[in-house]
Amino acid sequence: MHTPSINDTHKDLNPSYFDLFRTFFWMGLTAFGGLAMTAHVRKHIVEKKGWLDAGTFDSGLALCQVIPGAIIMQLVAFIGLKLKGIKGAVLCFVSFGLPAFLIMFILSVIYKHSKNLSTVEMILKGLRVIIVAIVANAAFLFGQKNFKNINDWIIALIAGALFLTKLHPALVLVAAAFLGLALTNKKNIASTEPVGTKTFKFFLRLISIIFVGALVLYFVNKEYFTLGTIMLRIDLFSFGGGLASMPIMYNELVDLFAWFDEKTFMDGVILGQVTPGSIIIAATFFGYMHFGVIGSIFATVSVFTPSFLILMGLIPFFDKLKTYPQFTKIVNGILCSFVGLLAIVTYRFGIGIHWNIYYIAIVVVAFILLAKKVDAIWVVLGGVLISFLLP
Repeated sequence: MHTPSINDTHKDLNPSYFDLFRTFFWMGLTAFGGLAMTAHVRKHIVEKKGWLDAGTFDSGLALCQVIPGAIIMQLVAFIGLKLKGIKGAVLCFVSFGLPAFLIMFILSVIYKHSKNLSTVEMILKGLRVIIVAIVANAAFLFGQKNFKNINDWIIALIAGALFLTKLHPALVLVAAAFLGLALTNKKNIASTEPVGTKTFKFFLRLISIIFVGALVLYFVNKEYFTLGTIMLRIDLFSFGGGLASMPIMYNELVDLFAWFDEKTFMDGVILGQVTPGSIIIAATFFGYMHFGVIGSIFATVSVFTPSFLILMGLIPFFDKLKTYPQFTKIVNGILCSFVGLLAIVTYRFGIGIHWNIYYIAIVVVAFILLAKKVDAIWVVLGGVLISFLLP
């Protein structure tokens, strides 16, 4: 009896490149709810179209969960790779992310030219309260998923304390990795099979192109070089999905370079939350606000590049890598550290709000709704409506 493997696809179904673009563009346009979107993608690709079998899809999802960056974006690239090779991976990745970029760009333009209007400010004031609940819920979900024993709590508390001192998140992650090695019992990762070395050669070529491009950019335009390296770092150290990027974004853009104040940063996160796809698309907003149209495109490309490269480079070796207990311990330490990081971001967002009984009630209700798995977009839209009723 044949057991489905990561290399299996439905040979009788061979979608065209146009089919892939149309399908993933539409899913990207309706991709509200963050990680909940993975279930929607699975329903489309496995159940409705039958392009992949369930075993292949689930193995790919397991692989994407241990790679930094937006899990949903990596997942669609994995699907494209299985269906149409490297070209399919690039096409699915771009077509899924394109709607979010276009919507975020439009919202960024509107924000920049109307943020001082009383109606817009009123809406944002209410949404800043909602975002506190969203980040707090993210911390809760990360903890619920990753905390297995007291050692996991210890890793999160130490990481949170380090982040509170404004130590760079990259250094916090290094510390968390060592804590994971020291304190974590071996945890299993779903089995996968490598898809070959062609993707690794593609990975090496892209790395070379990016290195040369960065070197040229350093001498031609150091401001864009800085923007690009910031976004690369944000994605490179965002283990656990898009929400995990927020602590690093905050540290880089608010604390380290002071390009934005806390209020503007929160507004960017809010717009990222109401935009389909990963919240990492907030990079489009920050790029536009500081560098204009070219900056928005450059920031978007930069912030999604590392995770895509890692996926391409890791796929051929994942089955071997996961057999090392040190690898799973490091991954666990990093994932646990983000609970502490997100808790500190919740605190920092909270102290920027002038609290009253209404705001407290909104945060509590929003948190409960999110905990009950109500889609975040409905909570955000509810926050918009409530904003007009707040005193």
